[in-house]
Amino acid sequence: QVQLVESGGGLVQTGGSLRLSCAASERTSAMGWFRQAPGKQREFVAAITWSGYSTQYATSVKGRFTISGDNAKNTLYLQMNSLKPEDTAVYYCAAGANEYIVTTRPNYWGQGTQVTVSS
Repeated sequence: QVQLVESGGGLVQTGGSLRLSCAASERTSAMGWFRQAPGKQREFVAAITWSGYSTQYATSVKGRFTISGDNAKNTLYLQMNSLKPEDTAVYYCAAGANEYIVTTRPNYWGQGTQVTVSS
C-alpha cells in the first residue's frame, strides 16, 4: 500500500502562486494531481511518468501549473502560478501503475490539501 502525504496548500490572492508537495512511501511509475471543488466531481489536473518525465495537463491549468518531481526522493510537486478563484479546491496527490491509470483511476490517493484563491 503506497502512502501519499500532501502539503503546501493555503490561502492566496488571485494572481498569486503556491507550490504543493506530495511525499510517497514508495516509488510508482506515474503520479499526478487531481482536485475537487465544492459540489463538483474530482477532476484531473496534471500527471507525470518517471520514465522519460512525460507530463500531461488539464486544459484549464496548462501554461499556469507545472508538475515535477524527484523520483529518487519519491516526491511530487505542483507549482501553481497565476491562480484564479476557480482553482479553489481540495487538491489530491495520486499514484498509479502507468500514465493511463494515474490519469483516470489512480491506484492510490493522498488525503488532500485545501487551496483557496481569494478574489
